[in-house]
Amino acid sequence: MNQNPPGGLRPLALILAALSLPAVPASASERELSEITIENTRPTVAAGSPAPQAEVSGEQVREFNAVNVEDAVKYLPSLQIRKRFIGDRNAIVASRTAGTVQSARSLVYADGLLLSNLLGNSWGFAPRWNIVGTEEIDTVNVLYGPYSATLPGNSAGATILMTTKRPQQPELHARAQAFRSHFKLYGTDETFDGHQEQASAGARFGNLTVSLFGNHLDSKGQPMSFGTATRDPGVGGTAVTGYHRDKDPTGADRVIVSAYGMDHTIQDVGKLRLAYDFSRDTRLALTLAEWRNDSATSVDNYLRNAATGAAVSSGNILVDGVRYKLSAAHFAPGSSDTVNRLYGVSFDSQLSPDWRLEAAGSIYRTPTDVSRSASSATSAGGSVTLGDGTGWRNLDLRAVWKPQRGQAGHTVTFGVHRDDYEYLSRTYNATSWRDEDTRTTLTGRNEGRTQTDAVYVQDEWKFAPRWLLTAGVRQERWQAVDGSIYSTALGNNRFAEREEKATSPKLSLAYDLSGDWLLRASFGKAYRFPTVTELFQTEKQGATTRISDPSLQPEKIVASELAAEGSALGGSLRAAWFQETIRDALYSFTDYTNTTRNQNVDKLRARGVELAYQAPGVLRGLDLGGSVTYVHSRVLENDRDPASVGKRMIRVPDWRATLFASYHFDEKWTGFVGVKYSGTQYNNTNNSDTHADRYGGNSKFLTVDAKLSYRIARQVAAAVGVDNLGNDKHYAFHPYPQRTYHAEVRFDL
Repeated sequence: MNQNPPGGLRPLALILAALSLPAVPASASERELSEITIENTRPTVAAGSPAPQAEVSGEQVREFNAVNVEDAVKYLPSLQIRKRFIGDRNAIVASRTAGTVQSARSLVYADGLLLSNLLGNSWGFAPRWNIVGTEEIDTVNVLYGPYSATLPGNSAGATILMTTKRPQQPELHARAQAFRSHFKLYGTDETFDGHQEQASAGARFGNLTVSLFGNHLDSKGQPMSFGTATRDPGVGGTAVTGYHRDKDPTGADRVIVSAYGMDHTIQDVGKLRLAYDFSRDTRLALTLAEWRNDSATSVDNYLRNAATGAAVSSGNILVDGVRYKLSAAHFAPGSSDTVNRLYGVSFDSQLSPDWRLEAAGSIYRTPTDVSRSASSATSAGGSVTLGDGTGWRNLDLRAVWKPQRGQAGHTVTFGVHRDDYEYLSRTYNATSWRDEDTRTTLTGRNEGRTQTDAVYVQDEWKFAPRWLLTAGVRQERWQAVDGSIYSTALGNNRFAEREEKATSPKLSLAYDLSGDWLLRASFGKAYRFPTVTELFQTEKQGATTRISDPSLQPEKIVASELAAEGSALGGSLRAAWFQETIRDALYSFTDYTNTTRNQNVDKLRARGVELAYQAPGVLRGLDLGGSVTYVHSRVLENDRDPASVGKRMIRVPDWRATLFASYHFDEKWTGFVGVKYSGTQYNNTNNSDTHADRYGGNSKFLTVDAKLSYRIARQVAAAVGVDNLGNDKHYAFHPYPQRTYHAEVRFDL
């Protein structure tokens, strides 16, 4: 992958030639500071951003084991994707100062259209990665931190900008992949496998470009959670066998009785993208995409009646003569069906030598969203939750003024933004949990809407040959309206409308120290407003309970960074010191009872250093790269939980590191090895979960991935690979996959 200069039907496995990866400018000649023209395929947001950046190309992604498109960034600096299994719909982005429970502190775009699911801020609101396939990728740019006025405060963690291919002649890319992983933990000893087929095609007909994409994924995942029995003071119960004793992450004894959440997902994606060039400098593009997901979750019940051998899944049990109570939800199967649709349009035009206009708008809807859960392992009845009608709308208009004479040295960007997020969820009892038509009593209803309007201006001023000053300000107005929560216990609750206004200044100063090195100091203030479900989603779904707070305050983020980047050690290097202070930080805390609570934390601070290195062609045929990030994080104020003050921020590891290498043996053979490390982190605010190397903890991990590719003919290639070669057992509350094997065949025309 390449560090980006400042300023400036079916997939499967792939290989990331360490070739170019994370983050550092190649040389001064590639820098905007030195006035080189930026390629049209690079997003304007990335080209004009003062934030540190990293880039990976689609060709590089093919060199490592990448099944879903989020795998494209897995070796980039300071990033972690919480992908628990292949086909996981909850693949959250974590960055330098944001953990794997803060989904709203990152942004993901594809061709300028927002894919981030900013309806919520937790594990259940991951970006809609599925809309893009690995076969479509041209480049992926990553920006770190809230240093650009063109982006909202959700950019405080990372902003991922995906650009798909623009075919200039007929082309076809197809890939078929199979994967298999054996998982062994507690009473589960099973193999989980799947396959994926993907194809993309495109052609140009005069001024019209047509691109098609299709994908089919069928994947089975390992257990996501494990049922525990609760100590009960009573007497009597069924004596059982099959349970497993261990300790939870705080060191307390527990009894494991089942594995649940084993997800069998079948996903289908279809997409059409039309682009029309009215002239060389004016282009209109239309994107239509549909993603369908059908999944079923199953349970592995460990318990057997000691006398009869029959399965036991409810009531009171005796474990070595001690009575425990079972939770029926830990043995209950479930299923879900969703249909997601994206409608997007973008337009860009060079109106005159001095002015450029850009626009992007999208509508994302879920016309079908049904989740079903049985009441128990044997019950026909259960609950049905409907989420249809949920979605969002976004509109961005941007004008770029770059005078060719007179005020030369300035590039001024003016913009307006509008978004609207709507949430609607209804839960019913059902006589047959498999059939939503058997709904009876309404047990819960959550709805509400948030809206943000913003205007901004940003000026890149090259006021001297070696100096570039970027200054900007973003003004926002946020509203929360139509909020209501109903439950059988609390009745109807409606909430008054709210409005917040915020001003976010940005400032960055860059100095071209020499032909090979650039120094930069950056400052940014940002606001991350509460999402609609943080405000208005209080409900129980299966084994999960969510508790919202309509009075949540927006996060106030102040970030700064000092960085040096340039040529060193036969490649390119970036060294950075960064700090982020957050007041009223928004978190979704999940405890071991699967209860999630949304709340503000008064004040947090994270500071650290990051080194990113890449050296393509360091030796003949060999490309190297890697990164190291250290973060010192602390809770400075927390009136709700004084015991957390002085403790570390949750789910933010102290160390992260990557190391990767690809070697091109000859024109046919390519090998890749990638190593990822993540250090100590905590899930509890008081850092009491010191035994993190088990279910429920957020453990350290060290994984090694490898892939070997062979080009059979000019148009056909095959590869085999393995992820987590050492079979490291690690957790992000849920268990990650153990050793996973990959195989693929690829066709390019």
